[in-house]
Amino acid sequence: MKIIARIKSDFPTKFAIPRQSGLVEELDSYIVFEKDYSVPEAFRGLEDFSHLWVIWGFSEFAQKQWSPTVRPPRLGGNKRMGVFATRSPNRPNSIGLSCVRIKRIIHSEQGTVIQISGADMMDSTPVYDIKPYLPFTDCRENAKSGFCEHISEQMLKVEYEDDTLNKLESDKRAALIKLISQDPRPSYQNDSERVYGFEFAGFEVKFKVQEDTAQILSIEKI
Repeated sequence: MKIIARIKSDFPTKFAIPRQSGLVEELDSYIVFEKDYSVPEAFRGLEDFSHLWVIWGFSEFAQKQWSPTVRPPRLGGNKRMGVFATRSPNRPNSIGLSCVRIKRIIHSEQGTVIQISGADMMDSTPVYDIKPYLPFTDCRENAKSGFCEHISEQMLKVEYEDDTLNKLESDKRAALIKLISQDPRPSYQNDSERVYGFEFAGFEVKFKVQEDTAQILSIEKI
């Protein structure tokens, strides 16, 4: 398949990226199209849609061979499920599918860029296709969620000193708080003294979790 675009996002590494698309609507990123696919005519009519399906590749997943069963993190990492019953990247073809909101479409001499929100992709992720989201066919009111229906998404309370977030742009602060509130740690890790760190928007963010509260310890420019 041809790479038609790449993602520009605030995540240079995989850690802390939202587990699914749409979980952090405050998070903005961009689909930057390759020159051959930046023809304005190719996007005619897209401005009338609110959401997109993005088909992309797990480019940083070091796959040697696929496994028929995987350990979903939301099940604590100790229970196996069939790979085709999960969204694990460890599959025969490392393809991702995300539903994102269109914020604006930008045409310029440098090419076409779509600003989106709610993405779950790291920076430079290859994009293979985009398709408009159609509510009348893509939304199923009576759909079942399998083993995920019994998983409660417990949100963490996020604490920080008043001046800790001042280094971030205002539009990044809400996204960061939402990210950490969803507990980006692996489900099997619960060390209250361990300090976790990840890169976000050009900063290194460090935090730790005690019971149901996450504390942002520092945000430093990289």
